[in-house]
Amino acid sequence: MFYPNEPDELRTLVEGLLAAVQGAEGAATAAIVPHAGLIYSGACAAEVFKRLALAPTVVILAPNHTGRRGTTGGASTWSRGAFRTPVGDLAIAESVVSALCDACPLVEHDPLAHAGEHAIEVELPFLSLLSPDSALVPLVLAWDDWDRCRRLAEALARVVSEWPEPISLLASSDMTHYESAASAERKDRIALEHVFKLDGEGLLNACHENDITMCGRAPSAVVLEAARLLGATHAELVDYRNSGLVTGDNESVVAYAGVVIR
Repeated sequence: MFYPNEPDELRTLVEGLLAAVQGAEGAATAAIVPHAGLIYSGACAAEVFKRLALAPTVVILAPNHTGRRGTTGGASTWSRGAFRTPVGDLAIAESVVSALCDACPLVEHDPLAHAGEHAIEVELPFLSLLSPDSALVPLVLAWDDWDRCRRLAEALARVVSEWPEPISLLASSDMTHYESAASAERKDRIALEHVFKLDGEGLLNACHENDITMCGRAPSAVVLEAARLLGATHAELVDYRNSGLVTGDNESVVAYAGVVIR
């Protein structure tokens, strides 16, 4: 639904998106990357992924679009096995998942929340091609209040800081949905001002107060706070676009922002 199922076709698509990026790879604590169909948001995602020196473990936090979950904590992970893509499998970082579950009672193994959820899956072809040996910690969040975001961010920062190898943090999120391109850009500018300040709580408040339909606001808030606790000092917008550039319809778009946090 979101990218080609045929391996060669998908590989050609993703490699082409990455080849068009002029930015250079560098160390980064975290990033925010979109998750729409690759024909719409893939170029924005490539601008982020091409700039990341991906760690041996990659944590991807995503929103729960389906509403499905089988746990009480609402931070749904997948604790074993692998995620399969047409261009290769990505193993679960089982020891990191276990440590995070121990560090934060909100995090629980919950296959139901991952059934039909696309916001992690769409990022995986980039990981498979750029860093096929990296292992995955998938987290789907079913809430967007600051208290739980803060608790998860603190646990995540603690696990990352104590882990013997580097860990990359990714928040999977699109920006404003189904408004005009002008309206989306205006609202997203408000949200991004808080992103630039690494202000997760402010981001959540801004989205609630200004009706900003940023679907991954909670994953982004968690990643911003965890990155801040880990010593990050700034966030850079490396790409901003909307679906109207593909469809030609600027009256109802979905917007995408690519952010690298260092």
